[in-house]
Amino acid sequence: MKISIITATLNSGKTLEGTILSVIGQTHKDIEYIIADGDSIDNTLEIVKKYSDKISKIISGSDKGVYEALNKGIKLANGDVIGFLHSNDIYYDNSVIETIADEFEKSNADCIWGDLLYTAEDNLRKIIRYWKSSEYRNGLFKTGWMPPHPTFFVKKEIYEKYGMFNLDFRIAADYELMFRFLKKYKIKSKYVPKIFIRMRVGG
Repeated sequence: MKISIITATLNSGKTLEGTILSVIGQTHKDIEYIIADGDSIDNTLEIVKKYSDKISKIISGSDKGVYEALNKGIKLANGDVIGFLHSNDIYYDNSVIETIADEFEKSNADCIWGDLLYTAEDNLRKIIRYWKSSEYRNGLFKTGWMPPHPTFFVKKEIYEKYGMFNLDFRIAADYELMFRFLKKYKIKSKYVPKIFIRMRVGG
């Protein structure tokens, strides 16, 4: 199973190398890695070029924000499943994508998510908050529940059928997309009770 991973960047030079190494170090080898840059003016593109032989596709150009950058990546993605790794995040360990691929293979899920650790900005080992998620049940969104979006992996065919990020939601397009997929269209979902992502506080 091919997994497409999309990283949106904008002046991400301080943290991007760790993000890239986290992807290329995964044990699952059928990975398409896409970086969508929004015209960075720091050393972001120099770091990208350093690993260009490990990156499947590189986009660089102005955009209207992170959601448009991710939409550009979705349009280019050829994987069976699409996930996002933001440019200041890393995977919890090198087997995360292998775990996700295995869960998709043995289930009939259209989307899978797991847990997330918020860490200190300057220390990925210092845990600030453990975001423990759960299986989706109808009505949960009314309680403030949502999956940790960086852990949310979805089959490409779902994006093709039900759409990408709605750019009208400037800071909540991830919430709207998950609400649309799970609540409105009732896609088949699976929660995996494992930590997928280390995410620095501040986003």
